[in-house]
Amino acid sequence: MFRIAKNALVVFMITMLLIAPLASTAQAEEFFERQAPSGGMMIFDVVIIRPIGIVATAVGSVFYVITLPFSLLGGNSGEALDALIMEPAAYTFKRPIGEFPERTL
Repeated sequence: MFRIAKNALVVFMITMLLIAPLASTAQAEEFFERQAPSGGMMIFDVVIIRPIGIVATAVGSVFYVITLPFSLLGGNSGEALDALIMEPAAYTFKRPIGEFPERTL
């Protein structure tokens, strides 16, 4: 079990290192006129980002089930559902291919 968790952590860290340079392009896009996504961005989205989104939705589902007793006691099961399952699922399945909207906190 520890080996699986260690491998998952390594994959997660590598993914984050690959995605980090995209953060600056998302901020720069705010100042420029939004254009239709290129073919390269669509391929990047389908090959790399969408599978990560599917994994994030599955992992969020597992953690939602694990934390459900605590969130029911705390009265925030709806917020947990939105944060752990609905947001990753919407980002993965409802977003147009190749478009990366900015997320405002």
